[in-house]
Amino acid sequence: MFGLEKEKDKKGPQRFEFDLEKELKTSDKEAKKVLDQIEAQTNQLKATLREGTASENFDKCGVLLQAYAALKRVVNRTTKK
Repeated sequence: MFGLEKEKDKKGPQRFEFDLEKELKTSDKEAKKVLDQIEAQTNQLKATLREGTASENFDKCGVLLQAYAALKRVVNRTTKK
């Protein structure tokens, strides 16, 4: 009564999952594909920064490189569980 009764069906708050997170948990091939794409983009950005061709966009390339590193960590943590 008045919301004080115990519900047997209630298991606690449900954790939110992103679409990418759901895909990565169900398919190891998808996780491998995403990790390969991240690695390729990271290598391309590193090569661009080493060559110095992106001197006017150096900060933006650095931010992108950090974003790819963060995404790689997230994918690795998601697939580990």
